Formats: sequence, C-alpha cells, structure tokens
Amino acid sequence: MQHLGSFAIENGGDIYPLLIDSQHTGGTGLMNPSILNLDGKIFVNIRHVNYTFYHSERKLFNHPFGPLTYLHPENDMHLRTWNWITELDDDFNQVPTHQIDTSAFPEAEKWDFVGLEDVRLINWNGKIYTTGVRRDLKPNGEGRMELCEIEIKENSIVEKSRFRIPPPNDPTSYCEKNWMPIEDQPYAYIKWSNPTERVVVDPVAGTCVTTHHTEWKPINRDIRGGSQVVPLGDGRYFALTHEVDLFSSDAGRKDAVYRHRFLVWDKDWNLTHWTEDFSIMGAQVEFAVGMTKKGNDFLITTGYQDNAAFLVKIPESVLMEYIFND
Repeated sequence: MQHLGSFAIENGGDIYPLLIDSQHTGGTGLMNPSILNLDGKIFVNIRHVNYTFYHSERKLFNHPFGPLTYLHPENDMHLRTWNWITELDDDFNQVPTHQIDTSAFPEAEKWDFVGLEDVRLINWNGKIYTTGVRRDLKPNGEGRMELCEIEIKENSIVEKSRFRIPPPNDPTSYCEKNWMPIEDQPYAYIKWSNPTERVVVDPVAGTCVTTHHTEWKPINRDIRGGSQVVPLGDGRYFALTHEVDLFSSDAGRKDAVYRHRFLVWDKDWNLTHWTEDFSIMGAQVEFAVGMTKKGNDFLITTGYQDNAAFLVKIPESVLMEYIFND
C-alpha cells in the first residue's frame, strides 16, 4: 500500500476534512487531530497552531530558510498550540466546535513551544482526557506527557485538571512524547513501540511504573507512538505508529520525511505483526494520532503538512485483511 487514503477510497472508505472557521484561527495551521468514540458519539480534537508550515515536497521551490520552514507572526516567535473539540454526526458533518477552555491553568511560557501538543483523546473510568506533551514549564524545553481531564458541555469544553506524568525510569530524560493510551486499560500507555514498553500511571499517587518490557523485533526504523492502542477483541491490540527520517538539505537546512505503519501485539505485549511503512495521503510530512472503531469501520485522524486535518474511514474487514496479509 502506497497511500492509506487512496487505499481506503478504493475499498469502500472515504476521507473527510476537519475544519475550524478561519474567523477563530486567523487562517493559521490545523493539524494532528485525534478521535474518540464516546458511547456512539464521535468527538475529534483538532490542534490549531499560530504558524503556517511550509514544506517543499519535491525540493523544487525551497523557501530561503530551507525546504522545511515555520512561518511565524512577526510579533510572536513561539510555536503555540490550542486544542478544539468538535462532535461529528452520522454523516461526519461537524456540529459546533469549541476551543478547550484552559483558563484555570495558565501557560508558563518558559520555552518556545507553548500548549499541549499532539493530544490523544481517551475515555478512562468514565472521565474524558486529553493526553499529550507539554514543553513550556522549564526554560530548557523539557517535555513531559500530561493527562488532562476535560468536561464536554453543550456550549463549552473545560479543562478540569492537569497531571504531569513523571518518567517511569529516568527522571532526567529530556523529552517524553507520543505515548499511546490503551483504549480499554485505564491509565496505561505504550511508551515505546519496539521494544515495547507498557507503563501505568496513577494520577492520585503521582506515579508512573513500567509493567512490561518485551523483546525488540527486527524492524530497522525508530518506530514512534501514533494513535491510541485499540483492542482487536481476541486479547490482541493494534495501533497506527509513525517514524520520521530527519536530515539536512544540501545547503544544511532541516528536512524530514514521515511514514506510518500498523503494529499488532499479543496479550502479553509481544509484537507479533507489523506492516510495511506507508504514507497517509502522499505527503512527506504527515502525522496520524487518532484511531477508533465505529460500527463496521475504523476511523483514523491525520494531519497533513501541519496545515490541514482529515478523517479517513476504512472498512474493518479491509483494514484487517491488509494488516494480516501485508
């Protein structure tokens, strides 16, 4: 499979844009949405940033600053993130969208990246959480995963609490990010994909412990977190992960290529299946951070070049055949 999007459309699926009115965003980037099936209702978190991202896909029209460039407002050189929640109806139309009200927890703004980045939505023990990385609490940009409870009201979304998750083994680690929450195992994450490390968080005790650390498999890429980890119904789990090649152009400028793949674990968190890597929609910079099931379909949410957000619908039977016959 070269592109997941075209594969889905060719096999009975579809693609839907995820939008926020530009009067609220000023026209800057939307990216990296996540998705949650809450008792049959579909909610999506859309990340809005204060910059426009430019990437020269074929290296034909490089920006003077390089093939991969962040274009900031002139009066604010931070990379700011705001998160918006929208509900989708049965036809995947968005009903009113609301920015998460975080006013009870002002941002520290001690570093260049501000806000909760690359949120995954999760429902654990009847509470709805956003969970992602925050890097603005220390002047060196130290990144820690946070678990933030939100309340979804009719006309607002309010953040009720924040828990900054300590690393389970190395308190001096620089940047923890892209942990994948396990959909049906409260407060459990896949911290690393290969070798797999499962951790469990206790927000009350303020702890995080490693429960599993399984054998490395011969996949010669640095596989990073992506979607939530979703049960397959027979004791196994799977997730959509990503990997990134970071390199420099001939002129020494930063560039990158992102790819994705599906991983499958058994009940003991041994990695048993993995697909070849693929693109979502044909771009070199993409990032899928959400997946859930609705009816006979899987719904996957992805960002495109940090400038657009999409939902890919693919029939369950088609996706399972692809994963296990790749």
